[in-house]
Amino acid sequence: MIRKRECRFSEAVMFNQDEGRMMQFGELHRAPDRFLHIIRAFGRTVAGDRRQAQGILKMDERKRGRGPWRMVLVVAAMGALLSACETTPGNGIAPIDPAQGSSENISSLSAVIQRAPQNPEGYNVRGTAYGRAGKYSQALDDFNTAIKLNPNFYQAYANKALIEHYMGNDAQSVADYSRAIQINPNYDEAYIGRGDVYRLAGRQDQAFNDFQKAIDLNTTDGRAYYGRGMIYQVRGQHAQAINDFSSAISRAPNAAEPYDARGLSYLATGDNDNAFADFNTAIRINPNSAESWTNQGLVYERRGDKKRAARSYARAAQLDPNYKPARDGLARTQTSS
Repeated sequence: MIRKRECRFSEAVMFNQDEGRMMQFGELHRAPDRFLHIIRAFGRTVAGDRRQAQGILKMDERKRGRGPWRMVLVVAAMGALLSACETTPGNGIAPIDPAQGSSENISSLSAVIQRAPQNPEGYNVRGTAYGRAGKYSQALDDFNTAIKLNPNFYQAYANKALIEHYMGNDAQSVADYSRAIQINPNYDEAYIGRGDVYRLAGRQDQAFNDFQKAIDLNTTDGRAYYGRGMIYQVRGQHAQAINDFSSAISRAPNAAEPYDARGLSYLATGDNDNAFADFNTAIRINPNSAESWTNQGLVYERRGDKKRAARSYARAAQLDPNYKPARDGLARTQTSS
């Protein structure tokens, strides 16, 4: 019932507590010197060296003599440069955010690169903006440049791998994730990304091993539990799947997909009430999900409430006219009502 939820690049967001406003990368064109320091801190944060990142920002404050800027770097909790990325069987493209590739945004990032053309992190950040804008060729160029400047830049390899996956080049995607892992065997994000590619390709055992490795590394990324749970679900091991989906939810309570997935495993075990609660939660989080409305319709249909089931299926079909489970459910409930 659940299809792929498109992965997306995360944004690093800086919050200036003194001025009480948020600034995203493209809005820092007025202070390119500061942006250079922030890019360095961003790179350190992505690498997991938050203490050094904070040190860079504090050094920046002292150099400028501007008092307590208290710049906080926020990287999406679902992974370095990647935000929540729950992938399930199906084909999808990352949701496009044209603003990320706007001339103003790219000009800002390019100005930073011009000031430090040998800094690979600048290219990695601009590549992220290109990727979010759907400009995959430009993103690949920037990630390749970052890697050329720093052949051990494992985060750039992982970002390149994601773009390759979006472009349908899964063999190269796996190779890039594997290179990131070779450079840093403890990089949980690469195991998760490669596991997603394996799972979408039907290579369940390899995917399971990658998700398991990320979990063994004590990842805080709920995608690892979600991915392993999806494999448990395919294998019919619903108790284990429910446990993993619950772990994913505890790490990403605002992601709808783990609720949908857990609800399906509850359905498979005959627990309609818990399934219904999960589907309703998924709808509250994302009311535009055809899958969630369809799943809700399944519970109504099981309960014999054809009228409400038809209403749920109709809403799903309205959201996605090509979603066959919604159309089939609507046909069943309409003809039998």
